[in-house]
Amino acid sequence: MRATATRTWSTIRFIVPTLAVAAIVTAVPDAAHAYVGPGAGLTAIGTVVALMAAIFFAVVGFVWYPVKRLMKRRAAEQHPPETPEVGPR
Repeated sequence: MRATATRTWSTIRFIVPTLAVAAIVTAVPDAAHAYVGPGAGLTAIGTVVALMAAIFFAVVGFVWYPVKRLMKRRAAEQHPPETPEVGPR
């Protein structure tokens, strides 16, 4: 049992620093010295804009419309429609 625990601890002591170094290397990239053409650049910008618009409209759909219905319902409860009185003609 002790040999397994020691082996597990040594594995953890190896993996944690390795993951830390990998995260640092990934977070601080060096210059790529690559060319991004106008087609690829506009495609990337368009994709980011479309993603942000999709997130925005999802929030609007899930938040604003139920709030709008709630406001309309409360307004209808506060001001019920008047029914015309029916009298002799």
